[in-house]
Amino acid sequence: MDVLHNLAFGFSHALTLQNLMFCALGCTVGTLVGLLPGLGPLATISLLLPLTYSIDTTGALIMLAGIYYGAQYGDSVSAITMKIPHASSIVACIDGYQMTLKGKTGLALFTAGVSSFIGGTVAIVVLAFLAPSLGEVAFLFGPADYCALMLVGFVCVSFVTTGSLLNGLAMCMVGVLLGSIGTDVSSGLARFTFDMPFLADGVGIVSIALGCFGIAEITKNLDAREERSPFNGKIKLMPTWPEFKRIIPSALRGSVVGSILGILPGGGPVIAQFAAYALDKKVSKYRHEIGTGCIEGVAGQAAADEAAARTSFIPLMSIGIPENAVMALMMAAFIIKGIQPGPNMIAGHPELFWGLVASMWVGNCFLLILNVPLVRYWLSVFKIPYNVLFPAILFFCCIGTYSINNNLDDVFITVAFGALGYLFMRLAMDPSPLMLGFILGPMLEENFRRSMLLSRGSFDVFVSRPISGTLLGLIAAFILWQTVAFFRQRGANAKPLAIEPAVT
Repeated sequence: MDVLHNLAFGFSHALTLQNLMFCALGCTVGTLVGLLPGLGPLATISLLLPLTYSIDTTGALIMLAGIYYGAQYGDSVSAITMKIPHASSIVACIDGYQMTLKGKTGLALFTAGVSSFIGGTVAIVVLAFLAPSLGEVAFLFGPADYCALMLVGFVCVSFVTTGSLLNGLAMCMVGVLLGSIGTDVSSGLARFTFDMPFLADGVGIVSIALGCFGIAEITKNLDAREERSPFNGKIKLMPTWPEFKRIIPSALRGSVVGSILGILPGGGPVIAQFAAYALDKKVSKYRHEIGTGCIEGVAGQAAADEAAARTSFIPLMSIGIPENAVMALMMAAFIIKGIQPGPNMIAGHPELFWGLVASMWVGNCFLLILNVPLVRYWLSVFKIPYNVLFPAILFFCCIGTYSINNNLDDVFITVAFGALGYLFMRLAMDPSPLMLGFILGPMLEENFRRSMLLSRGSFDVFVSRPISGTLLGLIAAFILWQTVAFFRQRGANAKPLAIEPAVT
């Protein structure tokens, strides 16, 4: 009952006219940021952060939060319609774009919008009821446990790839190598930079995502020399009842996965989408269709993406630890207003904490309206002929890449990865495992080094700790199960030798 009382207290602050306006503004700006290829919440919040000096504390934080989770809603549009993803919508390119090619763009966008609403709602419930205690869960994870968790992520390669497993593993290793480019944090030595100063900070995930997916897809379309648009004619949004029933289970599974991974530092929407997609590909009733343009392939990752975006506020507001760059900017906004996020924040500033939680549900309703009934108006711009549209897409890709570091070299890197992505397409190699390896590789290396340092070089730390030992046991059981299944399938497919009768 205390939680319900606190929520009522939060709604009394969130539903004021001023805070409603800031919530609507943040959600609208976030959706626009998600729609534009290359732009993201990080650059937008960075630009708008100085405005918070002249805005009321609660209203400013509600607006910035709306931009963040609003962008998670909107970024699936460009991924589904044009195969141009943001970091948190990479998986949406797999089934979402396949649905677009089948003329089911409206259904894919409806699925993403409704699933994001479900994921956001579940995450808000988790945030409201469990935030004070769940923040302490992050303290239970040590470097060895995070290392084992990253290895679990690598197991997802067999589910994320749409081609052969060998190609998927190869692409994943390429991603790991790309993630190791830059200055080594421990030694300060440059690795794989080839004496090029602009590689000292490594390669940005935005450059790889826009290049391997966006520019590569545009190049492929131009190479086909066909007059085309992402979709034509009337947009059918509403699914049939059997299709709608397929959305709910996948969205609920993704909501749970995203809510859990959003709490852990190093988790968040990027990893949650891969984990939810892998889970659906394993347990869904329609798992054999995933990868070919399936509703479940869109619903699960969209719900996980949105859920992780909401629960990523838990470690920030409960223990004062930002889990990603966007949360670090949110922490800066708190500090600008003279508030230190941490264990004492909920007790010291209840109107801010519960007002922010309540505003997330209000924002969830705003975003459902913006991204489902009004989606046909958002998409009207994409009905422009492709030979007119693609220069604008390339322009926004370059602007988005440049705006992150204000460095022209990032644009050249994006173009280079565009050529590489086009080569992958011609070789029928899926770039999704490359993104997984690029994200998890540096995190695995960092936590492995910390584990070795704390254990003084002993590998026993990975099996002596309960969390890491359990995760490694699950990995070993999965590999053994997959090996047995492989040999059984191979034996079943083997044709018996035909014995011809002797001729007398």
